[in-house]
Amino acid sequence: MLILKPNCECCDRDLPAHSPVARICSFECTFCADCADNILRGVCPNCQGNLVARPIRPAAMLAKHPAATERPLRKTPCVAA
Repeated sequence: MLILKPNCECCDRDLPAHSPVARICSFECTFCADCADNILRGVCPNCQGNLVARPIRPAAMLAKHPAATERPLRKTPCVAA
C-alpha cells in the first residue's frame, strides 16, 4: 500500500490524499506537479526514477488506511538530476 505523504518534498505544498497534482517515484518520494515538471523535469532527485501521478485512494479506503502525517522535506534544494 502506498504511503500518501501530505506534502511536496521540495516546496512543502500541501498534497492531500485526493490531490490530482501529487507526483511520486517508485520509492514513494512525493512532489507537486509544479516542482516535478518545472524544476525536476520528471526525474526524482533522490533516486533518479521517473515521477508519475500518484493514485487517489477512495474515501472509504482512506478512512480505513489514512494518509501519512509526517511531512518530509529535502535537506538540499531541489534541482534537476
